[in-house]
Amino acid sequence: MNLPESYIPILIQAGVAVGFVAISLLGAHFLGPKQKKGNSVKNQSWECGVAVEGNARTPFSIKYFLTAVLFVLFDIEIVFFYPYAVNFREFGLEGFFAVLTFVAIFFLAFFYVWKRGALDWDK
Repeated sequence: MNLPESYIPILIQAGVAVGFVAISLLGAHFLGPKQKKGNSVKNQSWECGVAVEGNARTPFSIKYFLTAVLFVLFDIEIVFFYPYAVNFREFGLEGFFAVLTFVAIFFLAFFYVWKRGALDWDK
């Protein structure tokens, strides 16, 4: 196998990474604590000394996930304001109208979500 010299550091780094992962996984398996099987009180879940209520597999309301996704969506919007804030003088009036259009689209989306009741927790 005839590899160019530029590939050798990449292969060494990949080998070190795979070796580190293998050693970490094997070390955790053999050196880590062993749990006893069974339904002992020691293996039960506790949160700050309060007894568990219900099952951990209890489904969440879809409103929770919908609100989380909407938060991420509207939060990521802020990232797109940074380039405009840094270069707003260079963008001029055309850039201002582009950002205004961007904000208007997100406001329309926000009002749509609001009117559809996605942010209303009481329903």
